[in-house]
Amino acid sequence: MNRIDKRFAELKQKGEKALVGFVSAGDPTISASLEILKAMCRAGLDILELGIPFSDPTADGPVIQRASARALSKGMNLRKGLEMTAEIRKKTDIPIVLFSYYNPIFAYGVASFCRDAVAAGADGLLVVDLPPEESGELTDCRSGDDMFPLIRLVAPTTDGDRMKKIIDQASGFIYLVSKTGVTGSAGLDVNAVRDHVARLRNHTDIPICVGFGISNPAEARSLAPYVDGVVIGSAFERAIEENLNSPDLSERLEEEVRKYKAAICSDEKKAINIIQMNEKEKNNDYGIGSI
Repeated sequence: MNRIDKRFAELKQKGEKALVGFVSAGDPTISASLEILKAMCRAGLDILELGIPFSDPTADGPVIQRASARALSKGMNLRKGLEMTAEIRKKTDIPIVLFSYYNPIFAYGVASFCRDAVAAGADGLLVVDLPPEESGELTDCRSGDDMFPLIRLVAPTTDGDRMKKIIDQASGFIYLVSKTGVTGSAGLDVNAVRDHVARLRNHTDIPICVGFGISNPAEARSLAPYVDGVVIGSAFERAIEENLNSPDLSERLEEEVRKYKAAICSDEKKAINIIQMNEKEKNNDYGIGSI
């Protein structure tokens, strides 16, 4: 069982939902980014979605576009993203999913990337601009779904036949795009997400995580009952952007993670305990099982 499957099994046993956190690797600097990632994992992030900055992030909204630009200006690239993955892996067992566009992977060398990503300790891959029909080169290079799953996306516009095709190739978890548009845009429709999840559930028991457009803890709380996990990206990157010059930047992101983790917890007492436990661990060098 890989780390992703293990984490979802553990959360299910505890009656919790996964908090999946996206951050652009290298934003605002490579060293600051590493400290932010450490803090977020320490605060209770369940799965880290490490974004590899790309010059043409067509699926991302303005907030993540600016984050990618900041990271690229500091020299971040795919190779350094893998080095960052290895550094994180030295300190934690948290599942790490690499989020990338296909161009950097193709330029790196598909087979070399798969080998090096697994060696660095990555647990999965999400390539936002790679449809199933074009993914053969990548899937053929992986060691197998169990070791390095390719996370598939399902959009609101995905019809039933295509949904089944995507599900048949999915492993790790299914990333359900909450709405049309780019990351961070407004207009979340909870009822539409609920109905879409219900259709997916008719075809698969693979965990479903919803992302795109979840901008605050209240929205995360409203979606959590219907899914296995909630993906937060633009909200975390917005917190970075608004506090670029703050000496306590990593602590601010740590607090954001606590808020979202508590929000998606259905048990109010458990949510309070999550906050109290994280406050206690904040005073330690590293929390148990975290960075």
